[in-house]
Amino acid sequence: MATTRRVSRVAELIKREVSQMLLSGIKDDRVGTGMVSVTDVDVSGDLQHAKIYVSIYGTDEAKAETMAGLKSATGYVRSELGARVRLRRTPEVVFVEDRSIERGNKVLSLLNQIQNNRPKENQVPDDSTDEDDDFPD
Repeated sequence: MATTRRVSRVAELIKREVSQMLLSGIKDDRVGTGMVSVTDVDVSGDLQHAKIYVSIYGTDEAKAETMAGLKSATGYVRSELGARVRLRRTPEVVFVEDRSIERGNKVLSLLNQIQNNRPKENQVPDDSTDEDDDFPD
């Protein structure tokens, strides 16, 4: 069992290398349909499995195509990781779509919508004005 420090170092290394592969290494046209970025890598304690979380910007169709392209490229990604990262065993690679950015944007838009629909008397006044100068500068 590897230490947590080693696991996190291996995860960061895999994240960096897979990001480089997404930029220049993977030749599958389906991967280029949506803008893809690696958001996180989760490596198991024994360094045998790696979940690579990717955020895909685009339509639902582009996201599905990109995930299909990434799934078909797992063998290539694993072999390239084996060549680039010196480990006793190269971890099994699984790509997982990360929708946290979408959920965050949805929550922010809902909060903005609530703020805009709030009656004027219930809104908190803006504190950016210097109306009350109780304290000297």
